[in-house]
Amino acid sequence: MDTNSLWAALALVLVIEGLLPLVSPGAWRRMFQAVLALRDGQLRFFGLCSIVAGLLVLWLTR
Repeated sequence: MDTNSLWAALALVLVIEGLLPLVSPGAWRRMFQAVLALRDGQLRFFGLCSIVAGLLVLWLTR
């Protein structure tokens, strides 16, 4: 992976992260409040699932 690919990936993450607050700020706020109510273990589990899903997508696209 070269530096340009890394920056492109970071840019895509920022675009995707910005879509929900742009399209539906109320839903984003409710989702954020629900995330704040989760326990640490639950957040870690979702973080792990996100990492595994990302690695799987990278593996499938390479």
